[in-house]
Amino acid sequence: MSIAIIQFGGSNCDLDVLHVLQDVVGIDAELVWYKEEDLDRFEGIVVPGGFSYGDYLRAGAIAARTPVMNSIKKLAYTGKPIIGICNGFQVLAESGLLNGALTTNEYPKFRCESKLLRVETKDTPFTSKFKKGDIISVPIAHMEGNFYADEVTLTMLNNNGQVVFRYVDVNGKATDEANPNGSQENIAGIVNAKKNVLGMMPHPERASEDVLGSKDGSKIFESMAEFISQS
Repeated sequence: MSIAIIQFGGSNCDLDVLHVLQDVVGIDAELVWYKEEDLDRFEGIVVPGGFSYGDYLRAGAIAARTPVMNSIKKLAYTGKPIIGICNGFQVLAESGLLNGALTTNEYPKFRCESKLLRVETKDTPFTSKFKKGDIISVPIAHMEGNFYADEVTLTMLNNNGQVVFRYVDVNGKATDEANPNGSQENIAGIVNAKKNVLGMMPHPERASEDVLGSKDGSKIFESMAEFISQS
């Protein structure tokens, strides 16, 4: 089993993900530069966080048009698991692999803090280690994490079980106060229709060891690894 971690100019969470996959989860992972055009040797993909190309134009817009994205789309269509974290979520949305868009936070400042998320479904390759309704603690670090989709798309996402995480309070309620960026319906993460492509704004790699204050994020990578091993 080998997972590719995609590197763009401006990626800065790639080494964190590499550490978690190799040293915490215990699976093989490799850093892959964005000019790579053949990813067939990999069984999963992580598009990590950071500020690809300085977030010029729109966050993730330039990275979404690099050569490696053609290979990522090919793997997505074959059903291999792909996760985009923070800037990676923006890249996947800009590429068309995920519905909706990520826009500037409702209060237009960079937010960096731990947030509570409610797991909305365990029926994805990334959440099988959870129970539906679990409340987990995972930090955010973004200025363009405000998820937007039109009403038709929101209805589709909800009806198809494609909303994976929502921002909630300590009681598990999706309140306005718990929403750090203005995302519609407190959405923090979604999957595609096949449920093998996940985009999430919070950083699970920063919540994968006790020393970081939470190990909740490690279950996302463990679920992904289990899905690959059983495929």
